[in-house]
Amino acid sequence: MAAEPLLSGIRVLNLASVGPAARAGRWLADYGAGVVNVGAVPARGAVQITPVFHAYSGHRGMRRILLDLKADRGRETFLRLAEHADVVIESFRPGVTGRLGVGYEAVRARNPRIVYCSTTGFGQSGPYAQWAGHDLDYLAVSGYLAVGEPGARGNPALPGATVADSAGGGMHAVIAILAALVKGEGAYLDVSVADGVLSLMSLAVDEYLATGGEPGYQHSMTSGRYACYATYPAADGRWLAVAAIEPKFWANFCRLLGLEKWAAHQTDDAVQDRIRADVTAALAAKDRDAWISLLAGADTCVAPVLSVAELAEDPHYRAREAFVEAVHPEHGPLRQTAPLLAGMLRPDLPYRLPAGTHSPELLLEAGFTEAEIKELLEEGTVA
Repeated sequence: MAAEPLLSGIRVLNLASVGPAARAGRWLADYGAGVVNVGAVPARGAVQITPVFHAYSGHRGMRRILLDLKADRGRETFLRLAEHADVVIESFRPGVTGRLGVGYEAVRARNPRIVYCSTTGFGQSGPYAQWAGHDLDYLAVSGYLAVGEPGARGNPALPGATVADSAGGGMHAVIAILAALVKGEGAYLDVSVADGVLSLMSLAVDEYLATGGEPGYQHSMTSGRYACYATYPAADGRWLAVAAIEPKFWANFCRLLGLEKWAAHQTDDAVQDRIRADVTAALAAKDRDAWISLLAGADTCVAPVLSVAELAEDPHYRAREAFVEAVHPEHGPLRQTAPLLAGMLRPDLPYRLPAGTHSPELLLEAGFTEAEIKELLEEGTVA
């Protein structure tokens, strides 16, 4: 594994504080990029409360500057910073950075090799481009909600994680940025969160495009139609996830539950309710972890449904170093999810979380004089 951070020397300006673009900045910083989060100067008397327990909003391994981009000198300050950057990330609605004077064309005029990533909900073009949205909206228009098992009221079930922000948007942005950096030329990247979720839905979407059959709940192998792919309660009220898609895994599962009679009927629609009832009754005989001891290592594709409290102490995640120690100068020590660092050694622990901004040092690095910095701070263009 590489001892040197894989993105060492890459400089990123990130105009996003939350959502997919902020997550993209988090992952780039984890791999060693020098990420600077550019926030707005707060209104007089306003109190900014940033949840330091989130790895990305707590600015772990990142630096921060606050600029008034609506002021001429604030815009010029940003453009001077961008002259020394490799990547700019923003998540305003389409057209906003152009009106502020910090859009792609303005930055490219100062730095032709810039990789400029605009991350929005629905992209820079199309009928939905100006829609406001959040994670659930992007999952809705991309088919994600329509193919899952319905909730208790027959409604599309809500996911327990921000899948669109993370995988559809943040990871989508990181992949595009890294591809542009490998190419070694300046680029403008139109990253749409909805497009990213649509890509995640390719199994269902490609099936429909090829066959014309709507791959909804009643047509999908992985949406709960069959008893072999479902969740079941154990005796102690905790839950088991069964994902025995392949016949060999299903046969192993049935044998260990004493239900060999159903091994040959895995996809027989006529008996799914009977199979489900028998599996439910069988699994109700033991506690969850007793079943895990019997089933998980026996090629059955069974896993425990862990609560957040359980996974935080889970031995597998501990062995994988999935959590790290961090120290905040005001809030003290805390645990956080660790960086995903495939192919790279972790930096020395604990992580240090910044309490304020790094405005003066960042401006000095960009070639501002101490007199200029003092003036910008005094007039409130930089905070």
